[in-house]
Amino acid sequence: MTQRIVIIGGGAAGIDVLEFLLREQTEREKAEITLIKREQEGFFSSCGLPFALQGRYELNELVLFEPEFYREKGVDFKTGTEVTGINVPGNFVQLATGEEFPYDALVIATGSRPFLPQIPGTTLEGVFTLWSRADGERLKAVLDGEGPKNAVVIGGGMIGLQAAVAFARNGLKTTVVECCPSLLPAILDPDMASVVHKWLRNDVTFQLGRSVRAIEGAGHVVSVSVNEEAIATDLVLIAAGMRPNVELAREAGLAIGACGGIVVDQSLRVKRAGSYLNNVYALGDCIEAIDAVTKRSRLSQLASTALIQARVVTSNLRGGTATYEGCLSPTVAAIGGLQVGSVGVTTAYARSCEMNVTAGTAITYTKARFFPTRKLIVAKLLFDPDTEKLIGTQLVSEEGIAERINELTLAIKAGATATDLIMRERCFEPSLTMVEDVIVDAAMKARKRDTTP
Repeated sequence: MTQRIVIIGGGAAGIDVLEFLLREQTEREKAEITLIKREQEGFFSSCGLPFALQGRYELNELVLFEPEFYREKGVDFKTGTEVTGINVPGNFVQLATGEEFPYDALVIATGSRPFLPQIPGTTLEGVFTLWSRADGERLKAVLDGEGPKNAVVIGGGMIGLQAAVAFARNGLKTTVVECCPSLLPAILDPDMASVVHKWLRNDVTFQLGRSVRAIEGAGHVVSVSVNEEAIATDLVLIAAGMRPNVELAREAGLAIGACGGIVVDQSLRVKRAGSYLNNVYALGDCIEAIDAVTKRSRLSQLASTALIQARVVTSNLRGGTATYEGCLSPTVAAIGGLQVGSVGVTTAYARSCEMNVTAGTAITYTKARFFPTRKLIVAKLLFDPDTEKLIGTQLVSEEGIAERINELTLAIKAGATATDLIMRERCFEPSLTMVEDVIVDAAMKARKRDTTP
């Protein structure tokens, strides 16, 4: 009997499951796959939006595959279609048209949406978010016009900073307002974030540790109220984080966790009425995962996280027993020519979980000091003082961040200590590396400390 698989959502998580199913199926074990998404396009890479606004490429280049690509492979790929309900006892989903789609296995990949703070003025003309293709097209049209002269970005995370760079490069006087006292608070400690602040401050104005009280205007935005100050602007981008899309799951009676995501087990099966369902899975931005360091529930809204979860879901759809052990959430971002990376816990997150940390910070070069293209690199490593194991890393430089973050992700997973990092053999070539990497320097400094500064 042919298995009927329905996937709700056509973002990175849903498409990853679809791709893996198509790669692994055989003619003998071919499933009937239906993917349902409310957007009109096929596979759109939203993480590339800020760079399109910077003029690096056209927005349409972010459409990686059109719907026909999947339809030609036998997938019932439904665009512009909204699922309005999941009937778990009846094993079917209901569409806005009233049509019902039965399933043998269901995959929920409903993703996330931008968080809109509860302040006046978020619906004014000239106020944007940056998550979908439609968001990007609206913003690009405004930037290409002759209208805006000033921009305010609410939020100093990755999307907010990348967009701020785009606005500044388009000639707008740009201000970033961040309620935390430092930038990128989810991935960097304040001392590391200060490097990013100094790098960007000639092009962007920052209001740190301050909150937007209201967006003002009559029809169109004219200013933003920050504490008691009014900042004149004709464009506002709200980049204050993401929230899981869990309305369908909640209405279907599925368990929602303390972080606002769908509760799943290690097989990524959803929970309903106290039991995990054998034929309903969820993954990506809409679920809660277990942090591999703290062992607590958290959101990990990254395409790289969704990719690994998709491998687990696909294996289990095909009768396997794969499990998702937890997330380390390795993160990298390019922000105005600077590369930023983080994996594991930050000091603030560790302390919120009642964990002590020992830290070591080092600054050196990415290549031999005599090599003319060398760049400075700053590294901060966090260790558990009891076990001496690495539990977090933060890196900032103009180059070489992604490969080090990948290496240190494996190190955390393997339970490496400061001594392990110091004594590990490393490659050396003066045009590519230092003979003693910044990671080693930071580990040596951490080993000499007893507590976090």
